[in-house]
Amino acid sequence: TLFGRNYFNRYSAPETEDERAEILAEAAALKKSAVAYMHPEVGVCSEDATLFGRNYFERASAPDVESMEEAEERAKILAEAAALKQLASDYMHPEVGVKTTDPTLFGRNYFNRYSAPETEEDEFADERAEILAEAVALKKSSVAYMHPEVGVCSEDATLFGRNYFERASAPDVESMEEAEERAKILAEAATLKKLAVDYMHPEVGVRKVDGEMFGRNYFNRYSAPETEEDEFADERAEALAEAAALKKLAVNYLHPEKSVSVEDATLFGRNYF
Repeated sequence: TLFGRNYFNRYSAPETEDERAEILAEAAALKKSAVAYMHPEVGVCSEDATLFGRNYFERASAPDVESMEEAEERAKILAEAAALKQLASDYMHPEVGVKTTDPTLFGRNYFNRYSAPETEEDEFADERAEILAEAVALKKSSVAYMHPEVGVCSEDATLFGRNYFERASAPDVESMEEAEERAKILAEAATLKKLAVDYMHPEVGVRKVDGEMFGRNYFNRYSAPETEEDEFADERAEALAEAAALKKLAVNYLHPEKSVSVEDATLFGRNYF
């Protein structure tokens, strides 16, 4: 039993005109023509079997295109250019391998060709290899002589060698007694240095491992400077506390805009403003 009136057929609806519908139809047709002109690649859908249209590419205003013969000739020229490029690349880069799928295809050796540059004979090549090997051995000997600290690696268990430090040309070294005396002197110097550091820097903590080791208090020693008594210290602390309280009251008076922080939930106060 639910009813509703049509919005377009109501009594107060404005009157429509046929001219407006014709204008909209003409605008839609013009838009379709413009789209078809700008996008000829879009296919044309038609349901009328008797409808015909001219070819876009064969129209009177179409640009000139090459003929089939010209296209074939251009393709042949491009193929020949590609083949010449391939030959030039093969000539300039002989190190690039040649790939072929024809098992009956053969080719001459690049290094044995008639135009190949002259190469040295086996005798000269062997002699050159021997010279290079001798140079490497001499270099290794000179490095071992200049750097005796470098370890010697050997796999022959029967190989022996003299001690570098006990050779006849080795420099004189100190005796065992001199070495022990030098070690004692260095140990005493280190101990004196440690005592001097402890004296100059008493603030550095003292580390000990022995639980029975004791030491006197640095601040109660006989040579310690005089310090104030407890009464004077307490009085000074009270004076500083009062000064801090007065400073806080002065700051609160001069800066009432600063909020007051309290920790007591039962503490109340009136608004200054």
